[in-house]
Amino acid sequence: MAKRLILRLLGLLRPNGAQAQQSAAQTQQSHLELYFAASKGNKTALNQLRVRAEQGNVDAQFDLGFMYQNGDGVPKDSAQAAQWYRKAAEQDLSAAQINLGLMYENGEGVPKDSAQAAQWYRKAAEQGDSTAQFNLGLMYYTGEGVRKDSAQAVRWYRKAAQQGLADAQYNLGVTYYTGKGVPKDSAQAVQWYRRAAEQGYAKAQYNLGLLYRNGDGVPKELVTAYMWFSLVAGQGIEPAKTNRDSIEKLMTANEIAEAQRLSREWKPKGPPALLH
Repeated sequence: MAKRLILRLLGLLRPNGAQAQQSAAQTQQSHLELYFAASKGNKTALNQLRVRAEQGNVDAQFDLGFMYQNGDGVPKDSAQAAQWYRKAAEQDLSAAQINLGLMYENGEGVPKDSAQAAQWYRKAAEQGDSTAQFNLGLMYYTGEGVRKDSAQAVRWYRKAAQQGLADAQYNLGVTYYTGKGVPKDSAQAVQWYRRAAEQGYAKAQYNLGLLYRNGDGVPKELVTAYMWFSLVAGQGIEPAKTNRDSIEKLMTANEIAEAQRLSREWKPKGPPALLH
């Protein structure tokens, strides 16, 4: 299954009521400039960012957490990172909830605690954050921090997949193909693999190639299978090259030429694929 993601959001603003858009944009620019200066080691900017964080500014709290986690402009300090993420997470900033969840899951700056990780993912997932929904789905799939529940895994994968998250689309395709948490349905697997594949997600492209080669969930179509295998082979994945070369022996010269044309002209659609 795909890896979880660490989310980096800069200067999330929550303007209230009829706050002027221009004022909000200026505030955001000011905050971003402050963050970038602080992350490059500017002590004055760092002090200003810290003052904002101590005054309860959720974006400054998040940014300090990120800086301490990665050693950007400050000595790397996981405990400090967790402290600042927690302050932002307690103000319901989903990005901070996700990163704090990751720290609990990995035992980074806090004692390793999968149940705590799941709780923080859930808070962000319930706000509609697709990364958190995916993370929570994966925890239900593996039984890490929560009771293993394939149906719940599918529920959260689906929420994230419907928002366009390629990792979730791929995992949802896997659940339909294997019949874990949903009735086994190769046609549904094809649909979800395709959504991820069209974003450039290599694992989904490879699985889609297999399904087209075998006529599983879709009519058998070697030209399309060749195209998907070729795209993945171009990323240096050897099994895709092996499968492409194997089906080439079953194709006519015209079919091969068409498949090669499709491969050359293919372009990703939608948001870029995330971590594979």
